[in-house]
Amino acid sequence: MTTTNQQDNPTDSFSLGVFESIPVERQYDTRNTPEPVDDYLRNFLLSLGMTKTLACFQTEWTEMFQKGLLNTGLQVQGGDVFTQNHQPDVYTQNHWPDVVTQNHRPDEVTQNHRPDVYTQNHRLDADLRQAHRERDEYKSVASATADTLTGLQKARDFHRMQHNRLLQEKNSLIEGMKKLKVQCGRYEPAVTQITERYQSALKQKMLVSLERDKALAQLHRLRVETLHNNPSQPEESQRSLNQDTMQDARCKTKTKRSPSAQSPHLVDPPHIAGDSKFPAGNNLPLMKQRPVTFHGPTKAAAAAGFQLRSTIKAHSQPIRCLAHHPTKRLLASSSDDRLWKLWGLPEGDLVASGEGHTDWLSGISFHPDTTLLGTTGGDASVRIWDLSEGRLVLSLQGHSGVTWGCSFHPYGDFVASCSIDCTIKVWDLQSERCHSTLRGHKGSVNSVEFLGPGSNTLLSSSADKTLALWDARTSQCSQTIRGHTSTLNGAAVSPASSSIASCDSGGIVMLWDTRNLVVPTVVVETGPGPSNQVAFDPRGTMLAVAGDEGSARVMDLSTNRVVAVLRHEDSVQSVVFDHTGEHLLSGASDGQVYVWS
Repeated sequence: MTTTNQQDNPTDSFSLGVFESIPVERQYDTRNTPEPVDDYLRNFLLSLGMTKTLACFQTEWTEMFQKGLLNTGLQVQGGDVFTQNHQPDVYTQNHWPDVVTQNHRPDEVTQNHRPDVYTQNHRLDADLRQAHRERDEYKSVASATADTLTGLQKARDFHRMQHNRLLQEKNSLIEGMKKLKVQCGRYEPAVTQITERYQSALKQKMLVSLERDKALAQLHRLRVETLHNNPSQPEESQRSLNQDTMQDARCKTKTKRSPSAQSPHLVDPPHIAGDSKFPAGNNLPLMKQRPVTFHGPTKAAAAAGFQLRSTIKAHSQPIRCLAHHPTKRLLASSSDDRLWKLWGLPEGDLVASGEGHTDWLSGISFHPDTTLLGTTGGDASVRIWDLSEGRLVLSLQGHSGVTWGCSFHPYGDFVASCSIDCTIKVWDLQSERCHSTLRGHKGSVNSVEFLGPGSNTLLSSSADKTLALWDARTSQCSQTIRGHTSTLNGAAVSPASSSIASCDSGGIVMLWDTRNLVVPTVVVETGPGPSNQVAFDPRGTMLAVAGDEGSARVMDLSTNRVVAVLRHEDSVQSVVFDHTGEHLLSGASDGQVYVWS
């Protein structure tokens, strides 16, 4: 039935015409044709309005599909149903065109599938449109790239011009620098000479000032001797004498001394004619200094505003002690490098230096007439230096161990020294002899200091955890002060009040009133490390504490609180205020002096 319908169907000639018009070539393969052949036939019959043939085709197609007689893989892949197993006999026997039979045998048609021209055209048209779109995109990108290239070329030309200009300026600057170097080379010797002259003039100025102080001290001593030799002098002369400046009114020892060393004295030598005598007067309470005019802030709370102004690389080894000149901006320092040095402040210019100790230096102190300097050290000696001449004038030997510090009597005739041998020695500078030895401490005596102007009382601190007050005239201990639980490292006397400050290796600072030394008035913990030294400011309103943990603390004595912590790079060994109270100076183990203002 299918064969009859196909014979009577006028589409046979159309199908043969299609086969005749489409050349069969081996290179075509329709297995990749997107549209299946059965769909193509349905669309073809439907487009011609052949509904009956379409219905008949659909019925037979469905029956064969349900029986599994169709090769659906070939149908889906676009294979030719007419060349497979289910191809009608009419096409293979009676109705195959001669041209196909002669030139293109059925087996060749079966092996080389026909191309789908419409699909290929559609694909090519889509590819062409895609190529046109890509072409337009490439054109727009090329146009934008051309604009960018033009901008980059302009920027390149601009930067090239700037580069050339900078090269010209660089060459001009190099030429100018060469000329300046030549000129600096010409001026360098003159600058060096001027600098040397300036340093020499500065040093000469300081030395002349010290000579002046020496002359004033000699003048005052002559006045005192005249007054003592002539008791009937009018009261006006006495008042005039009392109005002289205290720092210019200290007794001077002999102007020339030989640096001969004394042999150690285990027993105090008897007093002989020519020895100095202590002035008569009460030792306690403390005698206050005359008022001093200050130009800085008047409140102790200003300590919180201390800022590091400068540092001075003073020594190559740790600094042990600092002492400030009573009236001038001069600072003396002692160090483990066996040198003492005198510095001009605040610039830090080296004014003088001395070397003579055979071991490290521990303490340093100014003589009241400000022309002499006392030092102590690990060689168990006390040495006196003339600042105006920069030479050693006296060496005092007598201690059996390291001497830790020294302090001059307010009138300048005596110097007291303390030592690790548990004793304090009082030396007569005029006779160059040991005046007396004070014994009583059971441990190393770490500091000693005369209490104040006109006082013959000594304050000492010891490793036996006690403070002691001594009468230098009688060589007796007048009072022992207990309260610390650790080794005492230092003690200081307030210049403007009756207060004493002490510090120990446990970081405890205590304040004492000389009118009642039974218990401390204030106890402050400044730890965690040991406190090495304490120092009052000239007003007596601030107390500086040198800490072994690398800081210097400033206490406000009106509130008894620490108001400033000044950090250092190494442990702080010594602190001291200048004579105006505007600057705090600290010496550290890194060999530097820190100037705070």
